Formats: sequence, structure tokens, C-alpha cells
Amino acid sequence: MLSSETIAAVATASGSGGVAIVRLSGPDAATIAAQICAREKLTPRHAHYVQFYKIDPQTEVTTGLVIDMGLALYFKAPSSFTGEDVVELHAHGNAIVCEQIIASACVLGARRARAGEFSERAFLNGKLQLNQLEAIADLISSNSEQAARSAALSMQGVFSDEVNALLQKLIYVRTLLEAALDFSDEDIEFADHDRIEKELRYTLERLAEIYKVAAEGARMQRGVTVVLSGAPNVGKSSLLNALCAEQRAIVTPIAGTTRDLISVDLNINGVPVTLVDTAGIRSDAGEIEREGIARAETACAQADLILQVLDNNPTDIDQLSDSDGIVVVNKADLLSEQASRLAGVVYVSATERTGLDQLRSAIAKRLDISSDDQQTPFAARQRHLDALQQAQTAIERAMAQLAQAELPELIAEELRLAQQSLGEITGEFTPDDLLDYIFREFCIGK
Repeated sequence: MLSSETIAAVATASGSGGVAIVRLSGPDAATIAAQICAREKLTPRHAHYVQFYKIDPQTEVTTGLVIDMGLALYFKAPSSFTGEDVVELHAHGNAIVCEQIIASACVLGARRARAGEFSERAFLNGKLQLNQLEAIADLISSNSEQAARSAALSMQGVFSDEVNALLQKLIYVRTLLEAALDFSDEDIEFADHDRIEKELRYTLERLAEIYKVAAEGARMQRGVTVVLSGAPNVGKSSLLNALCAEQRAIVTPIAGTTRDLISVDLNINGVPVTLVDTAGIRSDAGEIEREGIARAETACAQADLILQVLDNNPTDIDQLSDSDGIVVVNKADLLSEQASRLAGVVYVSATERTGLDQLRSAIAKRLDISSDDQQTPFAARQRHLDALQQAQTAIERAMAQLAQAELPELIAEELRLAQQSLGEITGEFTPDDLLDYIFREFCIGK
């Protein structure tokens, strides 16, 4: 689906820098770029050292005024990012320089690209699938080595390959059902009950496996939030400072010192973790402190994991109850050697910096965060997880109908819905409004 329009935009991050790239894509990209560079033509896949000239808006010819000096690279269709003729003009990283080059390109017939339009054209021209383009944005925004590796796997098509394999399996089963419907009057058996059930059960199992990997990849991209909760003066702020190895939170002997949320970014097994310190929770708090407690409760409700921090008071330890989070006893250095230590409780000393590695391991285990030596999952987003769940639900309905000997038409319709949900991941069945949102809001890869 090649466009008749040539578009131009800056393809590098905004701001000053050594190099900025102005990208042109479309049928006239090479001609326009050649005029800006005052050359007869550009040779594909050759770096040309050129001068960029300002184009007169009245005469549409060069004014002889040099805007900058740099490189011009021409990628002939279809061997380019967008699948169209693409030219990259490498200038110095100054916004004024880039604007003059783009303005000259527009004088010669180009138009300014919409946000994400280069990636949109790459998708529409079949160069990359939708989730691969999203992976480019994830790679750019990755804030850990694991997240970057995860995004790179999706960009290479690992996630797409898994989804496409499921799609092929669904298409196969749908073909059996549709054939049975279309030739019901013929004395031919296209598929029996057991064969279809076996294929669908296998598909469900693979779907569950892929969802688990995708969920871990999504978590790796967005990171996780861990909240420190507990009474005043149990050492939450000291523990936050110890875990991030810097004095981020104020620590005093005065109860209620922390009034607001304090966040720091950590890295556990390559996964970004936001650690949040909260106000100590108590019943006799003042007005300002009560606001801090309300914020603490909100943070706990939104957290992926809560660290319930206690001090070494024997009464508090004896009153421990089951918790979805991790119970952490701070000030463990003050416990006597005879004091018993409860299983499942992590004992640390923020001041002595002991037990911190055990706490990190407990956090990683509870959140099911892979260690660096395990296989890196491919990157995924929440919309991918939603699509996988919708496909799973549709297949489960199909299997239930199969077990109840429902009409083949009903089973085939559920499988069509499952196929459509999976197709939304790669873009095969993506509605136009979702496509517009993805390319406009995410501004993927320029």
C-alpha cells in the first residue's frame, strides 16, 4: 500500500546534539533530497558527504545558501524501513537546522509527517507487524538491560512467531469445521470430535504458556511497585535508604517524620522496581499526618507487592498474621541470640546493612522475577495480554460447546472470535481506531 505522498520529519530525539536525522519517505524522497543536496541523484545505500541548501519558496530552486553539511543516505524501495523510497539526511543536531531542511523539503512537494507516520507506513506496507513496531518504542524507553533484551526479542519477531503459530492452528481447526458445514450432504468425514478437542486443548495449553511469558515481559517493561508499610518508627525510611544505598528519605527518632510518599528506582534481576516509602500508620495521627496515611493506603492498594515492616518488638512479632506481602522485621541486630526467628519472615538491619540480599531475593521470588541467567521473555503490553485472555475465553467456550454437542456453526464462530483477538496483537485484524491510537499516541519510532 504505497502512498502517493512524500513525508518528512526529524527521526531523532529533540534537543541539541552531535547529529540529527531528517527522514523523507515516499515516491519523491530521492528527487527532493537530491535537490536539497544540489546533486543530480543519490546512489542507493551509499553515504554521500554533501551540503544542504535552502530552497527558495517562490522559485523552488536552491538559493545558494548552505544550511549545513552532513551525510545523505538513500534506501530504495522496498529495501527500507517503510518499504518506500527513504532518504536520511544526517545534519548537526540543532533544531533550527533541521527545521530549515524540512521547510525546504516541503517547498519541493513533501509534507510534514504525522506523529508515528513512518512506522504506520512500515506496518501498512508489511515491513513489520504491529507488536514489532511497539517493541521498537519499548526498546527506546527501556530502563534496564533485561527490558532492552526483552524488547529486542519482540522486535525480532519472537512474539509474532508464537502468535502466528496459534493463528495457524485456529485456522486449521476452523477449516475442518467449515468444510464439514459446507459439505454436510457429502459422505465425507472431515474431522471427528476427538480430533478437534485434541487440537483445541493443545492450543489452550500453548496459549497459557505464551500468556505467562508475555505477562513477565510486560512486567519487565513497565516495572513493578513495592510499597513499604508499617507503624511509625519501625525503620521504613532507613530501609529505603539502605536498599537504594543513598540518603533519600529523612530519618529522625520523631514518630511521623515521613508525611508524603517517597519513591526510589531500584533494579532487581534486571527488572525496574519502584520502591515507595509511606507515612507510618497509627490511630492518633494529626491532620497532616492523616493525609499522609491516606496516601499510604492508596499506594498499598495500587502496589504489586507490600513489605509489611515491623521492628524487633517481640509483641509485634508474635502478632504476625498471614499476609499477601512480605513481612520484614527491621532492627534485627538488636535481637538477642536466643530470640526465635519465624519461617517466612525476612530479618534485616537497615543500619547494619544486613539481610538486604535476602530481602531482594524474597522480593524477586514473590514477584516471580527471572534471574539474569534465565531465558529473557519477549516484550508485551497490556493490550497484548488482554487479547490473549480474550482468545483463551473464546476457545474455552468453543470447547464447552463441543462437549455439549452444540452446532458446528457456534463452535466455528467462537474460534473466529479467538482468531480475531490474536490477530489484533500482530495487526492482522486490528480496528482502524486502534491503529490510529497506537501510531498517534505512542509515536512509534517516528
